[in-house]
Amino acid sequence: MSKGNELKPRIGFFGRRNVGKSTMINFLTGQQIAIVSDTAGTTTDPVRKSMEIGGIGPVVLIDTAGIDDEGELGKMRVEKSMAALAEVDLALLLYTEGQYGEPEERVERWCSEHGTPMIKVLTKVAPIDKELLIAKIKQALPESAYRGRSLLGDVVQQGDTVVLVTPIDSSAPEGRMILPQVQVLRDLMDIHAQAFFCQPQELSSTMAALKEPPALVVTDSQAFKQVASCVHANVPLTSFSVVLARQKGLFKEYLEGTHKIGDLKDGDRVLLLESCTHNVTCEDIGRVKLPAALKKATGKNLQCEVIGGQSPLPKDLSQYALVIQCGGCVITAQQVKARLLPALEVGVPVSNYGLALAWCGGIFERATKIFQQ
Repeated sequence: MSKGNELKPRIGFFGRRNVGKSTMINFLTGQQIAIVSDTAGTTTDPVRKSMEIGGIGPVVLIDTAGIDDEGELGKMRVEKSMAALAEVDLALLLYTEGQYGEPEERVERWCSEHGTPMIKVLTKVAPIDKELLIAKIKQALPESAYRGRSLLGDVVQQGDTVVLVTPIDSSAPEGRMILPQVQVLRDLMDIHAQAFFCQPQELSSTMAALKEPPALVVTDSQAFKQVASCVHANVPLTSFSVVLARQKGLFKEYLEGTHKIGDLKDGDRVLLLESCTHNVTCEDIGRVKLPAALKKATGKNLQCEVIGGQSPLPKDLSQYALVIQCGGCVITAQQVKARLLPALEVGVPVSNYGLALAWCGGIFERATKIFQQ
């Protein structure tokens, strides 16, 4: 099982101001890690902390502002607290006796509509049984919060050979591999497959050195076309981004949405969602290469916009003809789903960086075939 932060269960604490959310975090962890005050509104923005809870293990705890905050600034804080619901695997809704109304019902309704487990915790009335609460948390946390689905375990077997093609250009980090490449390599090691790394210009010699054709070739999406020309059509080929897209969920929606690229018209707006923040270069995929590939493949004058990190999405997503999500290597499947569901709910198709680049390069069917058999 991967030990990455994205696979730690995320537990969010929600409730009115001064209901005891920060106190509850300190209580569960046995440490003074959250600021506690009698002053209502001490926590103003969601605060995320990686901690260990005895009996559960490593988790990410999310302390939020009061869901009953007032005024213009308070309204913004409430919106941020509600937005935090989208990334949690479990919500703890704290309330006091005689105070369970519209704010609490709003959280409960959101969790019900999105299938997010929720535990109600009555505070400030009687001492809380810590062991009982921890037992309830363990029972409520979904298995997916602990264990990530293998990236390639259903298509690659022990002893198989896999070639990983990793271009090193100005957008590559200095002295290290990018996270998707590391994640795929670790998954192959867990499967006990054999992995061979090379750059695109070394691919032909790498393939020639193998005694038998590899079971799979995985490339960076930007090198799809070049790699495809060097790999025999009988050898399965895909990209790191496509592999991650399948693990993070909504793959069916990605497959359907990618075909909508062919329906784009002049002036259409395309929203690209980039989950990480990084230094932008002239070879940046989301800001440079993908928009250029879309315009070239469609022959249309498209308006491409990029939102980086976890910045808020535009409130009116219906203005976009297509939303394209990156591989999502630094966020959870729950977060990917939360970013894309608002678009799907208003009828906007969604795609993924790797799938979109494969479509633009004319090898979409080949890049996805191994995952549709």
